[in-house]
Amino acid sequence: MTAETIEHQIYCVADNRIAADFPPVERALADPDGLLAIGGDLSPARILGAYRRGIFPWYSEGQPILWWSPDPRCVIVPSQLKVRRSLRKAMRNRDFRVTCDRAFADVIQACAAPRDGVRDTWITREVNQAYQRLHDMGYGHSVECWQNGRLVGGLYGLAIGHIFFGESMFSRVSDASKTALVWLCEHLNEAGFALIDCQVDSGHLQRLGAELMPRHEFVACLDRWCEQPGPINWQTLDQT
Repeated sequence: MTAETIEHQIYCVADNRIAADFPPVERALADPDGLLAIGGDLSPARILGAYRRGIFPWYSEGQPILWWSPDPRCVIVPSQLKVRRSLRKAMRNRDFRVTCDRAFADVIQACAAPRDGVRDTWITREVNQAYQRLHDMGYGHSVECWQNGRLVGGLYGLAIGHIFFGESMFSRVSDASKTALVWLCEHLNEAGFALIDCQVDSGHLQRLGAELMPRHEFVACLDRWCEQPGPINWQTLDQT
């Protein structure tokens, strides 16, 4: 489906309005799954408002901004992450060191890098700058996995209340990104976080314990948990 075709089928976001003007998520298309709106900008107010309603931006270079709310939603309950014995062994034996918010810019840049022969990325320069602003505001966070002083894996996302909205992860050595995810889940569980939003389903995430949640249940969780005060001091979470 081309952007021109999409523009005739979905809600167009005005540049001078905020996320409150998004239509109800129930109006999202079934094909492509979850496409809700087009246009607007990536201002902090719009992005945060969208996430609180179960909407996120996802588009490629050269496209207008596309806003999505798929049904069902892929989520991880932090306490239910599945960690295989082989992964626990690798975490012990590979001398990984995990930190938080030490290298946000490096992590998002690594997530945007070409992988598996695919050069296109949805993490455009505009997206990079938008999430860097959110990091500077205290909403965007990264988890870094190091080996021998080298950044070998990690992930980044947004924390709003007691929900973590995962955006992307990368790995330069086996199990590095999984190690970052295990570390994140353990700390979020201790802090009482309800969910990690993984946005769209994948076999990789399901093997780690992700589940599919109907969109109306996911939105109800957001209504409850996004308003909770975030208890984590992210800068103190570095592994000792």
